[in-house]
Amino acid sequence: MNPCSDLTGQELLCLVVNFGQSHKIVKFAKQHGISGATVFLGRGTAHNHLLELLDLNEVRKELILMLAPTELVDSTLAELNRRIEFDKPRHGIAFTFSVSELYGVRNCNITNLNESRGAETMHKAIFVVVDKGNAETVVDTATAAGARGATIINARGSGIHENQVLFAMAVEPEKEIVMIITKHEHTESIVAAIREQLQIDAPGNGIMFVLDVNQAYGLR
Repeated sequence: MNPCSDLTGQELLCLVVNFGQSHKIVKFAKQHGISGATVFLGRGTAHNHLLELLDLNEVRKELILMLAPTELVDSTLAELNRRIEFDKPRHGIAFTFSVSELYGVRNCNITNLNESRGAETMHKAIFVVVDKGNAETVVDTATAAGARGATIINARGSGIHENQVLFAMAVEPEKEIVMIITKHEHTESIVAAIREQLQIDAPGNGIMFVLDVNQAYGLR
C-alpha cells in the first residue's frame, strides 16, 4: 500500500527570515508534525524606504522550504505567525505553493495532487535564474516595474552549453536566483520588464518562471 495514498494535497511552505532564525523555526515546525526542511542562504535587497516594508533590505537571509500535507502546512503556518508575528516589520515573510506531483519522499510517489486552492491568488512568486552579477539588474528592473523587494540566492548552473574549460577541467558557472513576491496585478509588468532588460528569451541569458502563492504572511 502506498503510504501516501490517503493524502489529498501537498504544499510547499517557504519562509524568508533573518540569518540565524532557521534553526528554531525548523525545530518548531518539527514539533508540529513537519519532519524535514531545507535551508538556503541568501540576501535581501532594498533601495528605498518602501522596499523595507517587505523586510528585504541589505542583510543576510535564510530561505526555509518545508513540504507537508496542506492541512498540516496551514496549521503550522498559523502557529508560526502567532509566534513570529510576520506582520511586524523585519520579522520575515512566509507563503505557500501547491504541489502537483511528489516523488522521493519516504518512497512516496504521487501525481495529480491539488493544483491550487481554487480561487484567484492575490500574490505571485517570480523566480529568475541568471549568471552571477546579474541579480542586481533583475532587482533594479523589477523595482522600476513595481516590485517592492526581492531575495537573492546563490546557486550553481550545470547547463551543458554553459560549461567552460579551465586547465582541462569543466567549470560550471555560478548563478543567482532572484525571488520576487508581488501582487497579482503587478506580475505582468514586472515579468515583461525583466524579459526585455535581461533578454531572457535569448539562449544562455537565464530562465524565469512564475508560481501562484496560495497564502502569505508578512507582505504589506
